[in-house]
Amino acid sequence: MNQPVSSCTPTSQAEWQALTDKLTLEGRAYLNGAYQWAASGGTFTSISPIDGRELTAIASCDQSDADQAVMAARSAFEAGIWSQLAPAKRKAVLLRFAELIEAHGDELALLETLDMGKPISHARNVDVPATARAIRWTAEAIDKVYGELAPTPHNQIGMISREPMGVVAAIVPWNFPMIMAAWKIAPALATGNSVILKPSEKSPLSAIRLAALAEEACVPAGVFNVLPGYGHTVGRALALHMDVDCLVFTGSTNVAKQLMIYAGQSNMKRVWLEAGGKSPNIIFADAPDLKKAAAEAASAIAFNQGEVCTAGSRLLVENSIRGEFVELIREALKTWRPGHPLDPATTCGAIVDQAQLDRIIDYIGIGQSEGARLVEGGQRILENTGGLFVQPTVFDGVNNQMRIASEEIFGPVLSVIGFDTADEAVRIANDSIYGLAAAVWTSNINTAHKVAKALRAGSVWINHYDGGDMTAPFGGFKQSGNGRDKSVHAFDKYTELKATWLVLE
Repeated sequence: MNQPVSSCTPTSQAEWQALTDKLTLEGRAYLNGAYQWAASGGTFTSISPIDGRELTAIASCDQSDADQAVMAARSAFEAGIWSQLAPAKRKAVLLRFAELIEAHGDELALLETLDMGKPISHARNVDVPATARAIRWTAEAIDKVYGELAPTPHNQIGMISREPMGVVAAIVPWNFPMIMAAWKIAPALATGNSVILKPSEKSPLSAIRLAALAEEACVPAGVFNVLPGYGHTVGRALALHMDVDCLVFTGSTNVAKQLMIYAGQSNMKRVWLEAGGKSPNIIFADAPDLKKAAAEAASAIAFNQGEVCTAGSRLLVENSIRGEFVELIREALKTWRPGHPLDPATTCGAIVDQAQLDRIIDYIGIGQSEGARLVEGGQRILENTGGLFVQPTVFDGVNNQMRIASEEIFGPVLSVIGFDTADEAVRIANDSIYGLAAAVWTSNINTAHKVAKALRAGSVWINHYDGGDMTAPFGGFKQSGNGRDKSVHAFDKYTELKATWLVLE
């Protein structure tokens, strides 16, 4: 499909459904410039969590496909058709890629929604623009990154330069399939590498479609490949491959740890990991606007159905206002009721699959058995649709030792924890294996900065939640991972530093 499926974005569920009926879904892998089925002929079925409908067959790639993709990527890299292009020329291609993503925005948004259940309004107005923006920003930056000269004696020259690594394998999650892919492939391609993208088996459709748009933008054959399949087959094959130079990943902490083992067992490939989170959202009694804080706290747990690595799943509230604030949260969550994802008015969509829904429901039961007080939600709903929907859920009276407070649920389940002092809030917030993000709400600038400095997290937001743009790095402390996505710091992951020293005669 070379032309955008729509020139006018639909404004109703019926219009989005009509567009769905026109879609031709591609399920094949993209390897060395062409779509093809897995070498084994194996497939699996993409099932929509909206209604349980089978969408299409997806190529189930394995070791043989990984070998072919790595060979194609290595050949393209060594040939220099991309790696040796001037940065400005790679920039032009990537800018065209971003334009094509925007031109096909309705189609790409629809693929995201059908595949993983997020509301179409979010897919179209958040995911698509963010994907294009990540590629465009990175492209614009690449020809503005300079090398260095060392401070040498007068008769010597020390040059410090960056070179592309070679073959990069990117394994991305199912919750933001396009955005997470863009955060990886944009800097990897911009710096001259060849890339193999392995999307989650739960939401591969948009990644597969991106491959055709990259080709249309004139990314050369072999430079960008997409291998759908399972983590234990093609994901493992890429992680263990002796000719993959760099492995980047976003997903669970347990899988991240396994990928580090695979790297050590193979060729010591560079491994960069963005893993789990259990982010604390700290509300002091002197927060400048409690209603705004409650609205953003509700969004922080309900947006994307809570399937967000930075979800504000631990809500730390100063005890003097805790009862009041819980009621404000309950009121704010009224705007986050699950509904049909193709309805533009829907703010909370379907859970990605049955396994994830079961996990969320199990944790709700665990919270009740641990003695937390269920004050909102907690039920599966809309079962008659055949879809996978759960109410945003709030527990009060939680302590940090409860599993609902210490383990990543990856669903719309909020744990409210009380505190009395700033020191206690910091202690509770840092009492976690994770360190991805955190937020602080206070009118006291000293409290804001002292707490922000003390928090062990890669991103800290003050008087808002989930801030930042492409200019700021993103990543975690502790078992939330290493390395950074976004900003010029992302280039560090995909390049090797070379020191060249010259002694003048």
